[in-house]
Order: sequence, then structure tokens, then C-alpha cells
Amino acid sequence: MTQAAAPDAPKSKPAKPAYLNASLPMPQRVADLIGRMTIQEKCTQMLFDAPAVERLGIPAYNWWNECLHGVGRSGIATVFPQAIGMAASWNVDLMQKVASAIADEGRAKYHHYLRRNDADIYKGLTFWTPNVNIFRDGRWGRGQETYGEDPYLTGRMGVAFVKGLQGDHPKYLKSVATPKHYAVHSGPEPLRHGFDAIVSKKDLRETYLPAFRDTVVEGKALSVMGAYNRVNGEACCASKTLLQEILRDEWGFEGYVVSDCMAICDIHEHHKITHNATESAALATENGCDLNCGKAYHSLLAAVQGGLLSEASVDRALTRLFMARFRLGMFDPPAKVPFARTPFSVVDCPKHRDLNIEMARQSIVLLKNEGNVLPLKKNVKTIAVIGPNAYAPNVLLGNYNGTPSESVTPLEGIRRAVSKQTRVLYQPGCFDFSDKDNEWVGRASRGFAEALEVAEQADVIVAVMGLTPDLEGEEMGGEGGGDRIRIGLVGMQEQLLQALHATGKPVVLVLLNGSPISITWAAENVPAIVEAWYPGAQGGRAIADVLFGDCNPSGRLPVTIVKCLADVPDFKDYAMKNRTYRYMEAQPLYPFGFGLSYTTFAYDKLKIKPAAGGSFAVSVEVTNTGKRDGDEVVQLYVTDEEASVTTPKRDLRGFKRITIKRGQKKRVSFTLTPRDLSLIDNDGKRILEPGWFTISVGGGQDGLKGRLEVTGQRKELSY
Repeated sequence: MTQAAAPDAPKSKPAKPAYLNASLPMPQRVADLIGRMTIQEKCTQMLFDAPAVERLGIPAYNWWNECLHGVGRSGIATVFPQAIGMAASWNVDLMQKVASAIADEGRAKYHHYLRRNDADIYKGLTFWTPNVNIFRDGRWGRGQETYGEDPYLTGRMGVAFVKGLQGDHPKYLKSVATPKHYAVHSGPEPLRHGFDAIVSKKDLRETYLPAFRDTVVEGKALSVMGAYNRVNGEACCASKTLLQEILRDEWGFEGYVVSDCMAICDIHEHHKITHNATESAALATENGCDLNCGKAYHSLLAAVQGGLLSEASVDRALTRLFMARFRLGMFDPPAKVPFARTPFSVVDCPKHRDLNIEMARQSIVLLKNEGNVLPLKKNVKTIAVIGPNAYAPNVLLGNYNGTPSESVTPLEGIRRAVSKQTRVLYQPGCFDFSDKDNEWVGRASRGFAEALEVAEQADVIVAVMGLTPDLEGEEMGGEGGGDRIRIGLVGMQEQLLQALHATGKPVVLVLLNGSPISITWAAENVPAIVEAWYPGAQGGRAIADVLFGDCNPSGRLPVTIVKCLADVPDFKDYAMKNRTYRYMEAQPLYPFGFGLSYTTFAYDKLKIKPAAGGSFAVSVEVTNTGKRDGDEVVQLYVTDEEASVTTPKRDLRGFKRITIKRGQKKRVSFTLTPRDLSLIDNDGKRILEPGWFTISVGGGQDGLKGRLEVTGQRKELSY
């Protein structure tokens, strides 16, 4: 009798690879994944448009996305004011809310695309934002992308933006922030691919690096983008000094570095440091650039095979890159990643639109209001809205922008704000921003004639002028290559403004622009001037709210407005002497930190007391002495009166935006740490010296003054 065969034992499921086990520590998972890859596969993952590795389940991913002031270049999105405008709010909390809203929209879009297997450019979660370069020269076309000329303000706004983008989840990132362009990068645009920014150790540490340090050390940014240029001879995207010694060794940065686009090719094509792409790719990778936007890293495999680059260096770069992807939840089930449930309905939702309007309101700076021309009455009989920026939706948006579902121009905002009985008349006056207008506008052209006709009928004139994103931006065509060669109103705008003023009617000048405009004639002759920047999709509503008093203006300048080009050094000179409010000798037209209100504020009872750890407690009483509730931006500046080296004339070391009802007062407090009172010496070291300091606290640079004394021994502080 034969015995029946035993049934087959049940087959066990193959063990899940460690990198797919969401319960394991992320570094272990990343190491497991990299250990399974061939050198050919590894090199492809250092490209910004990384292809899929299907055998390991690695999806294709494009690292390039933008969100300078809203998710950019990816369809409908909430378009907030341009970065320079948001900086004018001096509102750190509001900036973080804006960045968080942008990240929510980015998340919603990413998962929408992911469900459709769409991994194209501008659809990922790694945003190449914020731009924390110093706007050292008002001619720079990309200055509009920055938070202005001051390292402290730039750092505070940059940290807020990074924190808002990345979120505060203990395990997962909402998105990745990428402070850029590291470092010493602010024009001229036409020279950027081969330019060597020569900068002293003092200026490097005192002006150009602090905001990057803040976003990395305090903000915990997971990515940094290198700049096109060289700094003191080293290409930024292959600089051992910048990428290893400062960024990683000194600041403890653990994220990844991405090159600016085609910047690695610049190393051999323009900087002439290497001979070809293979050498450039090897140099950049060895010195800490992990990801390439461009084509040079297509030569990585050749660099490894030729002995120019070690596989260990490739593994190091991949570890940083995949840590980011794992922290974004890209290798975990969506149910485990809280941000994966972000609904598409958040995109341009009513809540974000309200946030947009609020940021636009707070970004507007009132520069002049002679005779209290503003606010205007809503029941004015006839108002003439004149100027090339009055009805130009594209001018609202600046650059690196998304597409708004609705654009409210200044003309439309005014029409919505006034009474039903008010007549709103409109004429552009001059039709473009080039000097070719001279030939025909100068002969009492149709443009001027029609503008003056409606002006004569009006009780008040609102002239909406300035610049456009077609005139200033990144590496553009035209005379300045994206930079401005003149800093006044361009084309025939000033002649038009003078003609409007000659009518004898009250004129309000509203400026839309991304960089400061020297308006010397207007400052002397026009009774009311409003700086609105590129105010975003809802900018027209915000402008109208300020013009008609529904909003009390509270923005403050994040840049100095100079009187003329003779007051600034050569554009190519990166020394800080005579640059920005900190070192400028000439009197500005409007100073950094300046801004008016429809109410008034008084400062009193400044107190300065020693505090723990060598710090000082500074407080002041602020009273709203006017007839309206309002916001004040309380600013604290430090002047080192006994420094052993040249130091800034004054240095912003604190600010707080507060709301005070009319007739009420608030006490505002700051803490000045030893770091706040330290200086950078000529060797680039941070030193705390004993001596006297002047402390100024007020609504601008010239505030209520007091003194404090630092005692003890001279000592070096860490960076």
C-alpha cells in the first residue's frame, strides 16, 4: 500500500525590502536602497530630472519646482505679492502662514499629478525658494525676488518662509525649502555665468552669509542652491569653502545642495576652472554639490570610471537626496503620510485668497501724504485713473509666478471700492515703458491728450505707474539684460505725471515695481505717493483698501530708495562701502524701514537693563496718538560706538509689528544677545568687544535713543 504524498507546504511571502518598511529608521532604509543600486543607476539619480529605476520601484522624479510667492509655473494657484512686497510687511508670522498655504497648494498639486503618473517639471515637492540674496544694488533685476537689503530682516523672513514650507511634523516634511543663491550673488545679470565676486572676509560674514546661516541653522532648510558665480576664485557650486567648510562643518547642514541651472557647465565653459563636463561634475560632487540642474552630471559615470570621482562620494550625495525623498513620504503608503491627504480644493481657496489680500494690504508702503490727501472719499464725484500700470494684469504678478484664477487690477479695485454715483474714468496715458515714446508723446500725442482730457474732468487723479516684469528680471534681453540701467521712472511716465500735476488737481501716485524707483520730482511735487510693489493677484483690492481708508497702511521699506545713481558704487563692486542704509553716506530719498500711516505713534520710557547670559532687556512704550487704529512696526537698531573696526552706522537687530487702537499704548520688549552686539573683524571673526552701544527704538531708523555698556574681556564667538 502506497502512502499519499504530503501536500506542499504553504509558500511564505518574500521579505519586504528594508527600504520599503515604513517602521524602520529612515537612514537605515536609505542605506538599504542605495546598496541595491548599480553605479549607473546611482549617477542618474543625481540629475534634476531623475528617471525611474523600475526594478527597485523608484519612481521618476523631477526636483525642479518654484514657489517664490505661490506655486509657480504649474497652472492655477494663489499668487501672493512678490517677495520684496511681502518683506515690506515686516510680518514674520504672516509670512509663515503664507508659506504654509503655498506648501498646501504644492502638496495638493503633487498628489493630483502623482495619481496621473505625471512627474514632469514644476510638479514636485522640492521648491527652489526662498531667494535670500542681499539686494545690495537697486539696479539688480532679480532684487524683486529677495527680502531686501538687510541681512537681519532677510534672515527673519527667510526662516519664516522655510518653516512654513517644510512644516513641523516630527517625521515628514510638507515640502522642501531651498534658500538660494549661495552665495554673494546679486548681479549684474549679464555677467553671472563667469563673474568672480571678490568680497572681503568681513563683508562675507557681516552681510552676505547671515541669512543663509539663519535659514539653515534656525530654519532647518533641507536644501540649498549654489550660485552661478565664483566667490574669491571658487565656483560657488564647487566651492570647498562654501559647501563644506562653512555650510556643513560650521553650520551643521545635513541636507543636499543643488546647482543653479547649467551652473556646473559654467565651471568649464565660463569660469575656466576645469576643461570639460566630466571634470566639472567630479569637482562639484567631491566638494558637496549633490544634485545638478543642467546636463553636466550626465558625465558622472565617466568621472567615476576615469578615477576622477569615487563611488563613495556618489553614495554620500545619494544619501542626502534620498533622505529628502523619504522624509517627503515618497516611499511610504499614502495613509501614513498626513500631507498626502491634502485635498485639491485648497488650491486658490477662499481662505488663501483672504490671506493673499491681507498680505497685499500689509505690504503697501505709504511714502507721502501731504495735506492728508489720503484716504480718498468713496463718494468723490469723478476720479481719473491714469497710467500704464492701472490696467495691466501681468504687472501684478512679478516673476516666478503661478496663474491666478482672478486678477484685480488697480483700476478694477478702485471701481469696486467707490460709490455707485462715482464716475471712474481711465486712460493709460502712455502705452509702453520705452524711450521710443519720446518721438510721439513729446508732440502732445494722442496718449497724453486723452489722459489730460479725463484728468480735467476729475476731482482727483490716481496715477498708476512704475515698472513691469518685462523690464526687470532674470537674465533677460534688452539693454540691461534684466537689470536696470536707469533708476527713475522709465519711458514718458514722469512727463505724464508732470502734465497731470499741472492740471492743479490732487494727484496720488501709485507705484507698481519690483525694485526701488528714484522719484525725486514726485517726492517734491506730488502730494501723495503709495508704493505697492508687484502686489499679487488681489493687489488691486488691497490698493483700493489703502486709497479709500478701509485699510490703514502699515508697510515699511525693505530697501533704501536713493536719489540718483551717483549715490551708489559701481554695480560690479561687491564691497559694502556706501551700500545700503548700513554703510551709505549720501542722504536717501526714502530710508530703509520708512513708511507712513493714517495715524501717528509716539515712543516713550525706553528701558535697557542687563539680563541673563550677558544679554540686555530692551523695552519701550508705544502710544497711538492719532484718530485711527493702526499697525506700527517697532524697529530696534544698534550702533557700536567704540568698535576696533569699521561697523555699520546702524544695524537692525530686532523688530515687532503690533496693532494699537487709537489712544491706547503698549510696551514692546526685545532681548539683545551677545551675538546681537558682536562685530565681524577684518579677519572675518565674530568678536564681542567691551564698550558703549547706542540703541535706537522707533518706527524707523531715527528712534528713541539709549545707551548700554558691554563690560569684560574681548572674546571670539562662534558663527
